Amino acid sequence: MAHASELKAPLAARRAPDEAIFGRLASELVDELPQRLSTRVLENAERLGDLPALVDGEIRWSYAELGQEIRAAAEWLATLGVRPGDRIMTVSENCRALVALLLAASECDVWVAIVNSRLSAQEIDAIRDNCQPRRVFYTSEASPEAEAHGQRHGAEAFEHPTLGQLRLSPSNGVEAEPVATSGADQVAAMIYTSGTTGTPKGVMLTHRGILYIASLSGGMRHLREGERVYGVLPMSHVFGLSSVCMGSLYNGACLYTVPRFDATAMLAALEHEHITVLQGVPAMFARTLEFLRREERPLVAPALRYISAGGSPLDGDLKRRVQSLFDLTLHNGYGLTEASPTISQTRIDDHFDTHTVGRVLPLLEYRLEPLGEGGEDEPDHAGAGELWVRGPNVMKGYFRQPTATRACLTEDGWLNTGDIARFDEDDQLYIVGRSKELIIRSGFNIYPPDVEAVINEHPDVTLSAVVGRQVDGNEEVIAFVQCEPGATLSQAELREFIGPRLAPYKRPTRLILMDTLPATASGKILKGRLRDMAGREDTA
Repeated sequence: MAHASELKAPLAARRAPDEAIFGRLASELVDELPQRLSTRVLENAERLGDLPALVDGEIRWSYAELGQEIRAAAEWLATLGVRPGDRIMTVSENCRALVALLLAASECDVWVAIVNSRLSAQEIDAIRDNCQPRRVFYTSEASPEAEAHGQRHGAEAFEHPTLGQLRLSPSNGVEAEPVATSGADQVAAMIYTSGTTGTPKGVMLTHRGILYIASLSGGMRHLREGERVYGVLPMSHVFGLSSVCMGSLYNGACLYTVPRFDATAMLAALEHEHITVLQGVPAMFARTLEFLRREERPLVAPALRYISAGGSPLDGDLKRRVQSLFDLTLHNGYGLTEASPTISQTRIDDHFDTHTVGRVLPLLEYRLEPLGEGGEDEPDHAGAGELWVRGPNVMKGYFRQPTATRACLTEDGWLNTGDIARFDEDDQLYIVGRSKELIIRSGFNIYPPDVEAVINEHPDVTLSAVVGRQVDGNEEVIAFVQCEPGATLSQAELREFIGPRLAPYKRPTRLILMDTLPATASGKILKGRLRDMAGREDTA
């Protein structure tokens, strides 16, 4: 594919219309966005005072207390020699220290590279080398892995009076970046992309981009004072950062910072903490269903009013089972790190039986670029093309990687998502697949989500992931399948189930049954690792 810089700006682009969001026009919400992440939260500290803002295990902060912690942490950063335009790096899982450092850095015009401590030593070190942080903060209290990385790096142990046990790196002599007054230009956070080889890419997300998502996406979920949001999606993933964390605190809700998913702990919080909003990845919901079935337990969630899934494709069978259990609509959306992340989502009153990821968020521009691939397409995917978007949520680029930036972002701000999409007559968006994951077999285009949806319909299947494997002059379909615990499903039985439900060219050449599919901390399936496995002889 040609570099984005070598392509003309997409023609015939459309602009998503303005619309009412929880009683106000989206354009009004965008016009009032502050210049920094911390501004509205500190205003909430004055306005909401004693209302709950954050719950971290046994620690509970009101909005007034959160405001005090943000200001105190900003002063602390200054004493540590952190300057405006510097980058700090957090090696962490979700916790109060991470929230306080993020918002304190915002007050100081400091960028935060938020890195999941569950990454490998090699991955952490590669990110640190690219990021060049002034200081590295390891949140030891919330994460044994953060403590281990801190020890490995020789970081000093520090007992913070309110943020808990940390480790701090020495101050590094690094070059600060220029500070921009406008939140549309100033970088708030860097999220490093996962699942790729070579040098990690630091996605530079602006204050305005993150706040656009916090305001509009949060408003679409009717987030407000008194809501209790279960924050289990990692803040090192942009979904957890923008939609869950900032969406909650921007709109005056209470955020529960949860280091990692545990079905028992989540179900206890739903029952006893009266959680009202639950966002997760599809795999989290699949594992919750599996846990309740195995333990023969009922779901008790007396206050829950909104659930949504994102981060990876949601198949129809899982959606139906989750909706049946929770007696709520399982909302869906679509985005990517480079778009802060949300591009589309279903609206709160939507009730779809289809695979739509909703309409594009208000005021964003979008279009489909022809695929330029040979092969046949089915009627269901007629008109599909590569999705491009432009708007305030689009990243500034990859940190100090201009070539990688030019490969997907034009000079006038058009982002090539790399996803194959289509729109229906009601402007509902459907994601067909990743352009790089498209399988072309005997001249036919095969979209992995189509095959995965059929496999996942089998009652003994928890999750599946389909990848392509190059063979002489063609591609074959390889399916990795995670079965329910205790299931005795055989390959022959699964083939018999799949056969009548899939066209012959879509049927997997190989089925590989696994106890657990490899996944990131947020539950996203690591398809790159599966493609590597598919290429090895031991998958035969």
